[in-house]
Amino acid sequence: MNLTGVLFEVIEVYEKCGIEYMIAGSLASNLYGIPSTTFDTDIVIKTDLDGLKKFIDEVKDEFYADVESPKEFIENRRIFNVIHYKTGFKIDIVPIRKRTFSEVEFARRKEIEFMNKKIWFSSPEDTILTKLEWAKMGEAERQFNDALAIVRVQMDKLDWDYLQEWAEKLEVSQLLKKIQEKIKEDNV
Repeated sequence: MNLTGVLFEVIEVYEKCGIEYMIAGSLASNLYGIPSTTFDTDIVIKTDLDGLKKFIDEVKDEFYADVESPKEFIENRRIFNVIHYKTGFKIDIVPIRKRTFSEVEFARRKEIEFMNKKIWFSSPEDTILTKLEWAKMGEAERQFNDALAIVRVQMDKLDWDYLQEWAEKLEVSQLLKKIQEKIKEDNV
C-alpha cells in the first residue's frame, strides 16, 4: 500500500465518523503547484470530543494514534499523528485553529477529484497564505518556494482580492508582494 492508499483509509474513517476535514500542507501545495519530493500529509479536522474518540476507536486496528488525550487535542488545539502499522506512513492530524482566518479557510475548502476519489482540499489561495505564514515563522525558503510555485501554476485562476486582503490581515503582504515581483522578473 502506498501513501495515497493510507490517506484514503483515514479519509474513509473521517467520512464514516461524520468528521469534516481538508487536506492542507505539502500535499495541497503539490496539487496546486509544482510537485516536489516533500510529501508531508496534513489533514485539518473540525470535530468535537465524541467525534475524535470515535475516529481513534475506528483506526486503532490499522494505525497507531499518537494522541495521549483527545480532550487536550480539542481544547488546546494540539497536532497529533496517526501512523499506519503496515507501512509506517504518517499523517498529521491538525485541529482547526480558533481564529477567523482558519474558519474562513475551512469554509472555502474545495472538493476535488484526486486519484478517482473526491477529497476536500484547502483552496489554492488559502494554501498560499498558510505557506506564507509558515515562511514568516521559519522554514522560509521551502515554504516561500511552495507558495511561489502555486502562484506560477494558478496565476490566472487566483482570487487576488482575497489573497491581498488576507495577506494584509495575516501580516504576510510583503511576502506576497515578493512573489509577485519574482514572477514579474521571471517574465521579463
